[in-house]
This record gives sequence, structure tokens and C-alpha cells, in this order.
Amino acid sequence: MIRRSVLVLAAFALALHAQVNEISGQRIRAHVKFLGSDLLEGRGVGARGGDLATEYIATQFALIGAKPAGDDGTYFQNLMLMGVAPQPSTTLSAKTSDGKTLSYRWLDDFVGVTNQQKPDTSFDADAVFVGHGIVAPEYDWDDYRGVDVHGKVVVLFTNEPPSNDPKFFTGAALTYYGRWTYKYEEATRHGAVAAIIIHTTPTASYGWDVVRSSWGREDQQVKLADGAPALAFAAWVTQAKGDEIAATLGKTAEELLNMADTRGFKAMPLPVHFTGRMPSTVREIRTRNVVAKVDGADPQLKDEAVIFSAHWDHLGIGEAVNGDSIYNGAADNGTGCGMLLEIARAWAALPQKPKRSALFLAVTAEEAGLRGSQYYGEHPVIPAGKTAAALNFDMFMPFGRSKDVTLNGAERTTMFPVVEEAAKRFGLAITPDPRPSAGTYYRSDHFSFARVGIPSFSIEGGEDLMGKPAGTGKKLFDEFEDKHYHQPSDEYHDDWDFSGMEQFARFGMTIGVNVANALHLPTWKAGDEFLAPRIASGVK
Repeated sequence: MIRRSVLVLAAFALALHAQVNEISGQRIRAHVKFLGSDLLEGRGVGARGGDLATEYIATQFALIGAKPAGDDGTYFQNLMLMGVAPQPSTTLSAKTSDGKTLSYRWLDDFVGVTNQQKPDTSFDADAVFVGHGIVAPEYDWDDYRGVDVHGKVVVLFTNEPPSNDPKFFTGAALTYYGRWTYKYEEATRHGAVAAIIIHTTPTASYGWDVVRSSWGREDQQVKLADGAPALAFAAWVTQAKGDEIAATLGKTAEELLNMADTRGFKAMPLPVHFTGRMPSTVREIRTRNVVAKVDGADPQLKDEAVIFSAHWDHLGIGEAVNGDSIYNGAADNGTGCGMLLEIARAWAALPQKPKRSALFLAVTAEEAGLRGSQYYGEHPVIPAGKTAAALNFDMFMPFGRSKDVTLNGAERTTMFPVVEEAAKRFGLAITPDPRPSAGTYYRSDHFSFARVGIPSFSIEGGEDLMGKPAGTGKKLFDEFEDKHYHQPSDEYHDDWDFSGMEQFARFGMTIGVNVANALHLPTWKAGDEFLAPRIASGVK
């Protein structure tokens, strides 16, 4: 009996190895070329191009024999968002206590959106500088201590106090307290009428062009419940305009940031009175996640699953740059979708399926703040307590194979030994997050799954490129981020090298299969911020 079991396992391992090796960079290329084409018009949410993308993905799932796992026997999980498009006539101005007027030009000096989901919103209020706008009792940090900001404008920085102490804001790695989403949420909880983030490239981890292109367009928001509080204006201003605000206190924006970084910081009124008016086009947006399932082989465990995810959306059609107004998003995230589809094809073709099922999830509205994955987390096809893990694929660079891989967050889970074994098998060194201060863990869809307790992380390509001089990977990535990230120039090119995407799709599938066959469901390690939701979901 033992010998037979060993033979069965050996046969499964050989079949898995053969099928994993069938994952093809050329098939990934075909998907990326189509999803990143002008025909799809940047895959905008609630737009024709987005509908074409989801139909294409659903059709690919059907062709490989993956079962529909969405609403009413379809491949689609439908959801509704509110689209709020700020108009170019949006205005922001301020008066200082000495009578000076501060003026702001839309897109050049400021961007923002109303969260009140109304076609015409305005505010007229005094301002308070609240540092980083963080309330973190576990770190004895409260930027709102001793100040009432109800009905006022809060001015603040994104990011969080710098630290190398893992017990203080987890050291160098950014926590959720540093994300701009948190800043607006906390300002809302404190009753502010508006929140203005002073942009700096180091604190945001990207330049003003990214803020401008992301915020100067329609924002897709979760529909407000009746009577729910919301900011009249969630805004950003340039560092130059931040300097003007800081000058009212006799300081620069950098000096204000240094104050905000210092323990013992206390919020302070600004001698500035802001006025703003935000005319907006407001519409209901019907959009959808695409969900497919391949059943597991074990009669009991097939009700549990491993999730593979990627977001299908990008920025659609927007402000023209060098005559091009289509934000194709070929790398972000046509690549992840291509890899998702190829992993699904290989998994469906396994002659012997793993014990647990696999769920393949292409989510909507990631660029709007992880809306589609958030919706899935709140309305799961398979409950969080029966989901073993979620592996996410987001924006892979066409730079070829690498010797390393980044798996930010995997080390926080009990499945890390499985991850390490797969990395060893593929000859990959696991490198730490190269940009921990950018808070990348909280910027992609795996975060939505982690929030409900599912052990989750993104698989990210490495920077130590095979056959290329040291530092080449970082140089190429930095160049992409500087010139092409969230720009119309993120387009497919025939000379792209897909061998790295092939490599990491194989690696990700291997991890997924081994987790799907594990004896027990993984969980988070002791002390992790997501352990409590995991326990609440029923996993011990």
C-alpha cells in the first residue's frame, strides 16, 4: 500500500513537472499583445474596452475547460461602482492670514476628487497641519491628538515616520498607515471636510506625473451608504505648492515633513483658509470580475481552493501625451493577465488534479483602489476560511529571466517553506522587497485577500537578470517607472522578452499545486496583523 502511494505521488510529480514545463512565454505573449492593443482602448472600467477584455478572458477560460464560477452560472461576478469624474473647472484657492492669495492650477498644481459622489460639491474652511495623519496606538502615535479637525481642511504627507526598528511601524517597510488611502480614511473618521496631501516623490514613491495621470480622471468608488460621511475633496498638491503652504509658518515643505517624522509631533493650525469647488460628472458603473474554477480531485478538499489573481483593468482613454490618449497598460497589467490565463490552461490540462480546487480570478478596478478584489473579499465564491492561499500577478517587465524573485509578504505566512522549496527548485534567490518604503504590499490585489485573512502575496520578477550586467534590472525598471508607468507609452512591443514571465508563471503554478496538496490550510505567523481575520474565518 505504501509502495503504491509512493508510485502515485511519483507519477503525479512527473505529470506536474511536464505540465508546468508546458507553460509557454509565446502563449503569454499572444494574450498580452491583444489585451494591450489599441482596440481595447486601455481596458477602462465601465467602458467598451473593459467589456471586451472581460469577454476575452472569459472566453479563454471556457476554451480550456475551466468552469464558470461567477453569478448565475456565468464567468462574471458583477458589481456596481460610482464613477466620479472631476471637471477641469475644478477650483482650489486659499487666503493666508496676512491677506495673500494662494492660487492653484488644475493638474499642474493640484488634483483631487470629491468622495461625496455629488455633481457639485464645495468647501470653505480653515486648515490644520496633521503631519502624516496617522493614529496608531500600538506605536503610541497619534497625529490628531489634541486637535479638533471637524469641518476643517487637513494638510498632510503620505508615508509614515521613518524607522529601522521592526517594532516601530515595522521598520523600513511601509505599513498601511503610510498609504494615501489610509490618509483619506482617517481624515474622514475625524470629520474633516477635505484632505490635501503634499506630494513629494520620496514619500509617494512616484513622481507628480503619476499623480496627475491617475487623479485627473474619473475615480471609481464604492457606493456610499445613506448618511455615510465622506470628504468633500480628497486632493494632492505639488511640493512647490506645499512650500507655499509651509511658508505661512516660516518653513519649507521639507521642514514640515521633518517635523511630521519626529516623535512628539503635534498638529497645528495653519494660517490658511481654503476654498474649493468640485463640479463632477457622476455615474453608476457596472463592472465585473471574471472567475473560473478547476475542481480538485479530493472529494472533501475540493471545497477548498487556491486563488490565482491578476487585475484586468487599466486607465482607459485619458489626457493625450505626445498625441496618444490610450493608456494601454500592456505591462500593467496585460502581463499578469496573460500569465493567469496560461497558468489556468496548464492547470486545467493536468491529468491528475491537485486535491484542492483552483480559482482563477481576473479582477476589476485595481487602479481605482483595489475595488474588484475588495468586492471579491467581501463576496467570496469560496469562503476565506476555505481558501488556502492567494497568489497575485501584477505588472511583469519584459526583461527576460532573472536569478531572483521578490515575494513580499510570503515570509509572514506558514506556507513560506513551500515557497522556499519552489524557489530552490527553480534556482531563484528570494530577495527582500527592493522598495520597502513604497508600501508595495498594500498597493496590489493580494492585500484585499489578506484583509479577510487569506495568506496572500504577489509574485514579482527579480532584478538580477540572467546574462546581463549587475544593476541592469534596476536600471530598466526605474526607466520604465519614470517614463512609462501609468502613461500611454506602456504599450506592447514585438521585441519584448517573455521568458521571464514564462519562468515566474511556472514558479507560481508550482507553489499553487503544492499548497493545494498540503495537509493543512496555511495561516499567518504569530503576531501578524492578518492573523486575527484568519482565525475569525475558522482556520486555526
